Amino acid sequence: MTVSTTKSKYFPYLALVIGVLALSLSAMFVRWATAPGPVTAFYRMAFAALLLAPFFALNCYRKAVANWRVLIFPVIAGVATSGDLSLWNTSLSYTTASNATLIGNSAPLWVALAGLFFFGARLKRNFWLGLALAMSGGLFIMGTDFLLHPRLGIGDLMALGTSFFYAGYYLATERGRRTLDAPTYSWMVALTAAITLLFINILLGNPLTGYTTQTWLAFLGAAIVSQVIGYICLSYALGHLPAHVVSPTMIAQPVITTLLAIPLLGEVPFPLQLVGGVMALAGIYLVNQSHHEIPEVI
Repeated sequence: MTVSTTKSKYFPYLALVIGVLALSLSAMFVRWATAPGPVTAFYRMAFAALLLAPFFALNCYRKAVANWRVLIFPVIAGVATSGDLSLWNTSLSYTTASNATLIGNSAPLWVALAGLFFFGARLKRNFWLGLALAMSGGLFIMGTDFLLHPRLGIGDLMALGTSFFYAGYYLATERGRRTLDAPTYSWMVALTAAITLLFINILLGNPLTGYTTQTWLAFLGAAIVSQVIGYICLSYALGHLPAHVVSPTMIAQPVITTLLAIPLLGEVPFPLQLVGGVMALAGIYLVNQSHHEIPEVI
């Protein structure tokens, strides 16, 4: 195996790590922005679309889209992203950053089940063991508050709704990235999501102006770090790795968010959350190991 081949083999995993780190900061930007959740989501996607536009234009100059039917996947992913961010951003007003991030990242379960029932994926025992361990660890991360109050609150329900939209993004992106490069795909998703979110905010009557400088900086930070860097890395990884491997790996996101929330948001985790972090990471390792044993989707 040549050096270049070895590097290319690990690039998708490196992109996945960077993507997780960038997305782990999402909750911080939402909390720092004193604006309704859908408004923060709109500016995140709108600014991202503007930042990615030059790359999209350059790619269009170099080559045209061979088959316009492939655009259905970034459109679906964009609509799913708008629903994902609207609900998730709003959920942060009702629950902790750790809880919202964890429940939103329960998407791997829906991805795996969709792959099993609709796309003919054959998932080995190690995958299910790793997924179960990671999700169990995630329950500990949610802390004693959720364990003592099994009835989900409105914030947790919003985050659960997020996970369905997030799973839709994963499934659409895995297929869309087979024919579209990461910057082009990310721009199409951002544009679609921004347009959808604009209509959502208009329908809800949310103001789009009149915010503080800190809020505008939070909007820009969410666009650059969480959306442009985070999702380009994620879409690159999904172009080389199956969705049922990438999505469970994203369970590391609530672990990192929990740690970042200590100094940045003043949310101190309980000991059970630390135990859960170790369990989640162990499950992620098993899921990635199972990637080499899982046949391709039919």
